[in-house]
Amino acid sequence: MVTTNFDAPSPLLAADVDGGTFRLRPATRDDLPAIVGLLADDALGAGREAGADMAPYEQAFAAIDADPAHLLIVGELVPAGGAEGSVVATFQLSFLPGISRQGAWRSQIEGVRVDARHRNRGIGELMVRWSIEESRRRGCSLMQFTTHKTRTAAHRFYERLGFEASHEGMKLAL
Repeated sequence: MVTTNFDAPSPLLAADVDGGTFRLRPATRDDLPAIVGLLADDALGAGREAGADMAPYEQAFAAIDADPAHLLIVGELVPAGGAEGSVVATFQLSFLPGISRQGAWRSQIEGVRVDARHRNRGIGELMVRWSIEESRRRGCSLMQFTTHKTRTAAHRFYERLGFEASHEGMKLAL
């Protein structure tokens, strides 16, 4: 069974990377502009995340923050010397009960983003590996995600971490 009570100390993870120390922590409402900026910082996200109205993001944050089965996480890079860190990455991790697979719990990771200026430093791998371990800790037997078919570099990244493209996903815009 998955424990849905999230009482982990902050930071959730700290690791040395090129440029300083990378730390994962639960997102706060103050992080929303940085998170939206990360989501909008590519060809697909630019069209979806357009607009200056933060109200929908604030409503979504409140719902995620109120439900212990959903985690919105940010990664901040703290430069050497202890200066204040800045948000350079984000993802959402959700824990879902299911009837299939003998009542197995699964986790779903979405919205994985690393600032383009900080890629290829191992930050994405640190985030995904932390998510895998947190999913195991909560009793999940499967981790899943969706990624756009055009994100071929992301596909290679996830395959390198052991994920398999085992299913064809479908969506319906409502």
